[in-house]
Amino acid sequence: MVYKVAVVGATGNVGREMLTVLAERTFPASEVVALASSQSTGTDISFGDDLLKVKALDHYDFRGTDIVLMSAGSTVAKQWAPKIAAQGAIVIDNSSAWRMDREVPLVVPEVNADVLNQGIKRGIIANPNCSTIQLVVALKPLHEAAKIKRVVVATYQSVSGAGRDAMDELFRQARAVFVADPVEVEQFTKQIAYNVIPHIDEFMDSGLTKEEWKMMVETQKILDPDIAVTATCVRVPVFIGHSEAVNIEFETAITADKARQVLRAAPGVLVVDKREDGGYVTPLECAGEDATYVSRIRKDPTVEHGLSLWVVSDNLRKGAALNAVQIAEALINRKLLKRAA
Repeated sequence: MVYKVAVVGATGNVGREMLTVLAERTFPASEVVALASSQSTGTDISFGDDLLKVKALDHYDFRGTDIVLMSAGSTVAKQWAPKIAAQGAIVIDNSSAWRMDREVPLVVPEVNADVLNQGIKRGIIANPNCSTIQLVVALKPLHEAAKIKRVVVATYQSVSGAGRDAMDELFRQARAVFVADPVEVEQFTKQIAYNVIPHIDEFMDSGLTKEEWKMMVETQKILDPDIAVTATCVRVPVFIGHSEAVNIEFETAITADKARQVLRAAPGVLVVDKREDGGYVTPLECAGEDATYVSRIRKDPTVEHGLSLWVVSDNLRKGAALNAVQIAEALINRKLLKRAA
């Protein structure tokens, strides 16, 4: 069977990556439609070896569309996802708009694809936050092996997570510093070139940023509500690839060697963990790759059953576009699409 697919937000970083991933994985599509705001109508956008003409979301008829991959922000998702679902398509949304809705599955296929079998009541499936996805891919097999009590995570998140304008700002600032020109700050709260900023998304009354809150509540919804999670989310001057320093406390004993063995057998995970110079993965190496890489697996001597590890992944791929396409593939494999072209 083949399916009609639409990508909403096709001109953005993640939308373009969705089209790339669909083509790379030879997704069984009878037709792929690229949608964006009316100002992008007629723009050519790559899809494998072909070019697609971008169409306007405002005027598109979704009847006959099977799957809609949406990456156009929360405002658009709140307005359009229910309308699209009402026309019969399944919407897989990359924004934060629907993640904590109790009737909307929040899915990382390697971790909790089974929740799809419980039904898709609203016709919407939520793609988790990019930093959450790579975290739970690494935590899931360890949780099954020894049961996790508590997670402390510090993220090092690339500027691509904030969009193309943020990537352009890093480039401009780095060049300005190099040639001693004035540094202009527009996309971030402080200069990002040659700096780190411990602030992603807006501040909440608790003192957490919303990005930190997302990691906490999404991890609990996806993996286990009994896991205590605390996060510090930091923007770093890297173009693509999020990194995380993760400290885990378990209920029962688990050695670093056992964790290494468990993670090597886990879907979506690649372990690169040599105790030597360069024996670990950095965001530079993970860019363009599908895996979640785990390195620096070691005992934490400060708690009875503790490990620390380093987790790296391409935030535009596994952290967004790839995960959305994998959800669509899971729907097909589980025969959960009602209509096929």
